[in-house]
Amino acid sequence: MIAESMVALVKGSSVIRAMFEEGNRLSKIYGRENVYDFSLGNPNVSAPKEVNEAILDVINNEESTLVHGYMSNAGFEDVREAIADSINKKYDTSFNASNIVMTVGAAGGLNTILKTLLNPGDEVICFAPFFSEYKNYVSNFGGKLVVVPANTKDFMPNFDEFIRLINNKTKAVIINNPNNPTGVIYGEDVIQRLSDILNSKAKELSTDIYIISDEPYRELAYDGVTVPYITKYYNNTIVGYSYSKSLSLPGERIGYLVIPDELTDSSEVKMAASVATRILGYVNAPSLMQRVIKKTLDVDLSKNIAIYNKNRKALYEGLTKLGFECVKPQGAFYLFVKSPVEDENEFCNLAKKYNILMVPATSFGCKGYVRIAYCVSYDTIINSLPSFEKLAKEYSL
Repeated sequence: MIAESMVALVKGSSVIRAMFEEGNRLSKIYGRENVYDFSLGNPNVSAPKEVNEAILDVINNEESTLVHGYMSNAGFEDVREAIADSINKKYDTSFNASNIVMTVGAAGGLNTILKTLLNPGDEVICFAPFFSEYKNYVSNFGGKLVVVPANTKDFMPNFDEFIRLINNKTKAVIINNPNNPTGVIYGEDVIQRLSDILNSKAKELSTDIYIISDEPYRELAYDGVTVPYITKYYNNTIVGYSYSKSLSLPGERIGYLVIPDELTDSSEVKMAASVATRILGYVNAPSLMQRVIKKTLDVDLSKNIAIYNKNRKALYEGLTKLGFECVKPQGAFYLFVKSPVEDENEFCNLAKKYNILMVPATSFGCKGYVRIAYCVSYDTIINSLPSFEKLAKEYSL
C-alpha cells in the first residue's frame, strides 16, 4: 500500500546504510575490533568538550521557555547574527542575520532550498562522483538531476561536458566542497572557472542559474589547502552548512543556509526558504542546538583535524604501498579507491571475506571505484592493513 514512488526507493535503499548494517552483523560474529567498517561518514572523534559545556550552560542558565520553545522558522535571530558575524570574520564577507536560515542539518538545508527554487521539470546539475542522496533530494520536488560524467584523472569538474549540459531548464548546480566521496577540494581557479561559465550561460539563456554549495566538510582540509568561500565569486550562490562533521554532531541535525543579498530576488528567496522549512515539517531547526551553536562558533578544531589527517596519511600510504590506486584526498575524511576489477561490487563483496566494508561507487555516479571512510579509530586503520594486504594478493597487486 505504500506510494509507488517509494517502492523503488525502498528496494534501492542507501548502499552506505546497508554496508553499515552489514558491519553490525559481522561484529556480532567476529567482534567489533575484528571488523573494519569504513562504510559510514560517522565521526569517530568526540565532540569538543566545549559542546557539552555549552549544553549544560544553556540548560542551567537560559530561560526554559526560550530554549525549548518556538521561534521564527528561520531560527533564533541572535544565533543567526552570531553565525553571520563568525562567517564574516573568517571569510571577509558581509552577512547579517537575515542572510542565515537555520536548518535541520545539511540535508534539511538542501531540501529546503530545493523546495524554494524548483518547479517540476527543472534540472539541477552536479559533478560525478556526488553524494548519492542528491538525486532523491532533487526528485522530491519534481526536479531532474543531470550528472556531469566523472573526470577520473583528478576528479576535478569536467567543464566541457558541463557546458554542453546547461540549457533553459537548468535551475541550479550543486557542488560539494570538499567533496564526498573523493576528498578533492575545488580551488580558486576551479571556482572562478565555474563562475565564469555560469555567468556567460545565464546571460546567453536570459535566465538565473544558482549554485548550491554543500559544505559540511569545509573545515576538514589538509596540507594548508584552503576552501574558497564561493559567494565571493558568484552572486547567485546559496551555501549549505552542517556542524555534523566539524563538531562531530551528526545526530543532532543542526546547520544553516546562507542566502546572500546579492542573490537574484534575494528577499523572496529568504522568505520562501523560511516558509519551506515550516511546510516541509521541520518547522524550525532544533532549538537547544541552536543555542549551543551560538556558544561554540569559535571552538578550536585543530586537534580533530590532526586526528583525521593522521588517519588519512596512514590509510593512503598503506593502500598505495599495497598497489591500490587512489587520488590523495585534500579534505573531508574519505579515500576514493579504484577497484582492481571493473565491477566494484565484486571487489566489495570479496573484501567482506576479510571483514573489510567499503561502499561501491556506482551509487555516487562513478563505476569502478569504492569509497573508504577514514573517520574511524587509528587502530582500526592500522589493524586493517594486513587484511587489505590479503585482499590485494587476491588480485595480484
